Amino acid sequence: MDLQPPHNPPVRKTAALEPDAIPAGRRRGRGSLSNRSGRFEAEVRSEADDGWESLQDLEAFSTYVQEERAKSIISTNDSPDIGFDRSVNPYRGCEHGCVYCYARPTHAFLGLSPGLDFESKLFAKVNAPELLERELADPNYAVKMLALGTNTDPYQPTERRYRITRRLLEVLERTGHPVGIVTKSALVLRDKDILVRMAKRGLAKVAISVTTLDRKLARTMEPRASTPEKRLAALEELSAAGIPTAVMVAPVIPALNDPEIEKILTRAQAAGAREAGYVVLRLPLEISDLFKEWLEENAPNRAKRVMSLVRSMRGGKDYDAKWGKRMRGQGPYAWQIGRRFELATKRLGLNARRFDLRADLFKPPVLPGQQLSLF
Repeated sequence: MDLQPPHNPPVRKTAALEPDAIPAGRRRGRGSLSNRSGRFEAEVRSEADDGWESLQDLEAFSTYVQEERAKSIISTNDSPDIGFDRSVNPYRGCEHGCVYCYARPTHAFLGLSPGLDFESKLFAKVNAPELLERELADPNYAVKMLALGTNTDPYQPTERRYRITRRLLEVLERTGHPVGIVTKSALVLRDKDILVRMAKRGLAKVAISVTTLDRKLARTMEPRASTPEKRLAALEELSAAGIPTAVMVAPVIPALNDPEIEKILTRAQAAGAREAGYVVLRLPLEISDLFKEWLEENAPNRAKRVMSLVRSMRGGKDYDAKWGKRMRGQGPYAWQIGRRFELATKRLGLNARRFDLRADLFKPPVLPGQQLSLF
């Protein structure tokens, strides 16, 4: 189901003081520190000790997956600052728990928190492959690269059970449809067999996001994503198998991981990546408070510096959503990040040639009851 926000969100009535962070024992292995109500809720709810230390009896956050039968599966966009106009997301929410994830606010549309709910209450679109086949069979469908992993990771841990992403790839391979994947997970190697076959036909490429090489920082910032070394190893194995690969340095967080830009690009190039991209930290809506809360807990000595530089790239605000600015930022520090990235990629030979996927091999699927083409 695709829920839309109300035109006039209700006035929030504070039912308690602004919620504090959930105790570490209950959120172990999670990125968010809190579980504030979504922005469309009429009330703000929080946990409060009643004097009997009852909070100690609450269970830890565990992952719950609700199976969902979606009505449509291909999402389209007309944004001029991203390289695709259509995508498929097999899941809502993401167990990787990346604290900075720009998709977190979408959970508010479901009446859930962009905080801990986003990474523990997931939705699996179990009919996604059937929907994809139906939508590709539409006589008006015009083929272009389809992106997987644009909102939440298609290879998050629950994919091991549901295998929706693999089934989507089977549809795309069968129809000769081009696909681009972005992931933080080494689980993508499970589908290497399909990706190799598609790559040989010019139909597939994979980008792996490497935010940091610091294992400790990665574990607190992206708690259930693959470790940096496993991501680089996956990049190397995919590249060696003949699959075009890229590295995404995203997000670039000033004074936290931006000193690693050149090191990440160097390691990725050595692993076989031939393309690279970057995105500056984005903090829309609820993510701003979630990220600042995380900073104070995990990097208190750098928190003020980080946010000062973030605002210097966003016109004095935590975030600017304008096209042309949201991905790169503006101002001297954003310019410096861009020039460092440009010089490093040039030195390493990254982006010397863009790998364009083929669209001429597409053959629309024939659904039961449909008439076969005579040509």
